[in-house]
Amino acid sequence: MKKTFKCEVDCANCAAKMEDAVKKIEGVVSARVNFMTQKFTLEAADDVFDKVFDAAVKACKKVEPDCEIEA
Repeated sequence: MKKTFKCEVDCANCAAKMEDAVKKIEGVVSARVNFMTQKFTLEAADDVFDKVFDAAVKACKKVEPDCEIEA
């Protein structure tokens, strides 16, 4: 399953760090944080998508505490 979410991130460097952190999560097929469009795209298996998404949000918050990802 692949979904795109609105993601408020302050800078391109933070977006790159968030993307790297999410890619390290078990179950992630692909992840993309686009600073210019303020979009977060996550791809993971259907059966674990919600669990992976929750872990991805936590990983992003560690990098950028002000980050908001709207599900």
